[in-house]
Amino acid sequence: MGTVVTLHVIHPGSASTGASDATFASDATFAADATVARDTAIARAKDWFRRVESACNRFDPTSELRQLCDTANTAVPVSELLFEATQFALAVAEASEGAFDPTIGAHMELRGFDRDYRTGVNTPSNISIDATASYHDVVLDAEHQTITLQKPLLLDLGAVAKGLAIDLAARELHELQHFMIDAGGDLFVAGQNVDGDDWHVGIRHPRDTDTMIRTLRVSSGAVCTSGDYERTGNDGAHHLLDAREQTTANALASVTVLAPSAMVADALATAAFALGPQAGLSFLERHGVSALLMTPSLEEFVTSGFARDTPMDRGRHVG
Repeated sequence: MGTVVTLHVIHPGSASTGASDATFASDATFAADATVARDTAIARAKDWFRRVESACNRFDPTSELRQLCDTANTAVPVSELLFEATQFALAVAEASEGAFDPTIGAHMELRGFDRDYRTGVNTPSNISIDATASYHDVVLDAEHQTITLQKPLLLDLGAVAKGLAIDLAARELHELQHFMIDAGGDLFVAGQNVDGDDWHVGIRHPRDTDTMIRTLRVSSGAVCTSGDYERTGNDGAHHLLDAREQTTANALASVTVLAPSAMVADALATAAFALGPQAGLSFLERHGVSALLMTPSLEEFVTSGFARDTPMDRGRHVG
């Protein structure tokens, strides 16, 4: 998923301990006599990221997604993870009328987004792509849990898979009550922070990396941002496309969405970015989520839910 995942679990009256490996930084704060059940929950939460990565990573030639994309015009049995991620991505594609489309993998490769972010190795698919392929060419069979690609294409589930992994990890940590999952700035929080307050979540200024343009106070749910500053391709253009035109979407600089689910927040933020300010705002309003959309000139568009329900402060500090 090209990022470090941090799990931060709060237990009253405890001190912090930390552990990390090549992929995860786990900062779990809990009592010295932490139970095996708590440790097991954290381990299970971390493992979901590895499992989703294995199923949905388009950069790994051995992933389940890449194996699927090597087999066009055949009903391929797939895991529940890949089926669910693809099903949701197709639903968002339909809802956005194709502005968001998970079949843009080949176009992403042409723009230089063909590198495994973990290893830095270029891993092009070398699939003979049908340039006319779209989300309409992906057929799901829920009864048999198969996916058929009716044309040669490369799926890109980047806007869905990370959120799915976050949600699955959050489910494992649910009984711990107070925790935060941070996957490269896409967050899920529950309960209270170490000070017994709502979690303070900073929204990065899209043009000043040292400034938070908003600080939200959140007690439960996901906060995910799509921004034009995150990754750039061969020509210096960012990675967020309007799939209808197969062009870089430039009308927005960032979209932040608050939702009960990280998969929903992440995918809707990406789709709204592709749609642009007015259409993106209407799209998010229809789906009942809170959101802040910001243009390159720093003009702000907010949903009615964001203005009404979201406590927020301006400032440089995130507590």
